[in-house]
Amino acid sequence: MIKDFFMKKRSVFVLLMAVAATFMPVGAADWQQDVLGDGYVAKTISMADDYRGKVVSTVVKKQDNPATGKAVLYVHGYNDYFFQRELGDSVVAHGYGFYAVDLRKYGRSLLDGQNRFEVKNMKEYFADIDSALSVMAREGYDKVVLMGHSTGGLTTSYYMTVHRADRSQVKALVLNSPFLDWNLSKFQEKFLVPFVSVLPFKKMKISQGMSRAYAESLLSKYHGEWDYNTDWKLEVSPSVTTGWISAIHKAQRFLKKKADVEVPVLLMHSDKSVYGDTWTAEHNAGDGVLDVKDISKYGKRLGADVTEVGVADGLHDLILSRKDVRESVFRTIFEWLSTKKID
Repeated sequence: MIKDFFMKKRSVFVLLMAVAATFMPVGAADWQQDVLGDGYVAKTISMADDYRGKVVSTVVKKQDNPATGKAVLYVHGYNDYFFQRELGDSVVAHGYGFYAVDLRKYGRSLLDGQNRFEVKNMKEYFADIDSALSVMAREGYDKVVLMGHSTGGLTTSYYMTVHRADRSQVKALVLNSPFLDWNLSKFQEKFLVPFVSVLPFKKMKISQGMSRAYAESLLSKYHGEWDYNTDWKLEVSPSVTTGWISAIHKAQRFLKKKADVEVPVLLMHSDKSVYGDTWTAEHNAGDGVLDVKDISKYGKRLGADVTEVGVADGLHDLILSRKDVRESVFRTIFEWLSTKKID
């Protein structure tokens, strides 16, 4: 492996990362065919046990990644996993390697008996991102674009503020509708969320309602065009724990006060939010999950170099918007990366 790096004249940084990754205290299986089928492979990584026991993360990549030294690492949102093949295909078509990570207790990384999506501190996910970046370093990628959707956007923004000194490998942050604030009433945000966040009962569950309007805007069996594993991305968002609420609240509060992302940030979101628990045609042309005004307000404060783009008719996950909209999103991403000299 070291010989290959010397032969390819990779940077000293990548070489050191590769050597360090060799001695990391995690176990990793070989790459296996991924559930997405042809063109994608996955690797399960055993992480250090947490407060509930065994945990793993899963790295997914395009099998035909170009050896260009630059790549994208995608981090999914809440009640989610990586399944957006068009994103990976577009990234590779533009000359980047593509990787995604299913975080612990999500999607491919959900183990029998685990409480799905459970977290007490958003920093728990840092190790999963670190492991994915180490895999990428071993494979020769020293210039990484970190991309986060929704809760993944919160996690990656938090990561790049708190953990950035350890990851000079990351050159840019692309945010797809990041979850930087609650989409709740002023009373709930000012009083209820802080109160719930300090409760000692971290396993108490709180319902998120029974709406499936967002799922209906995505799934082909309703009003969308996508098919995905609804055991991993549930049609109705499950109840969340008070521990999860506390973790989100603390990360959001930290970023509102101390956000300092040093790399260039592309902040993308829909041009409008839509509301209502019952699906309407409007749900197929707007963000049915978050308040885009909040995304704009707090997203622009993340760092000194933030480019904001409101996407006309974009869904909450912009990559799953109708064809003309998502193609515009892809163009925006790669034109921005070119402008920032990360191409």
